Amino acid sequence: MKFYQEMRLIKQSIARLGHIPILPKGVELEIPVEARDDMTIDEIVAAKIEYDFIREHFRKIQESDAILVLNYKKKDIEGYIGGNTFLEMGLAFYLQKKIYLLHNIPQMEYKTEMHAMQPIILHGNIKNIA
Repeated sequence: MKFYQEMRLIKQSIARLGHIPILPKGVELEIPVEARDDMTIDEIVAAKIEYDFIREHFRKIQESDAILVLNYKKKDIEGYIGGNTFLEMGLAFYLQKKIYLLHNIPQMEYKTEMHAMQPIILHGNIKNIA
């Protein structure tokens, strides 16, 4: 969610390509809960529970044809994929949805699992979405 502004821009680009993009519920907020610096971890957890962010986004994945992961550099890791996104990739894989990564699979502890999901790497170009 740190890249919520990029998500909003990519949504417009994807729509222009003829796709129907669906964003995580929190992106609709002016500043998503996970992107706010003024909240404690406990407050973020409480908000995730109260608004059922995870389950709500899982429903959206279930209704979709594919997911697009905007894996930008974060925490000094190129193509970083965090915990929530990894969960979403796992669900999409289980549901046999296409998984698109904007950038290469990152060098992270769970990279073998990401490779096994066989995502389609876009190399930074969303026009490669089929």
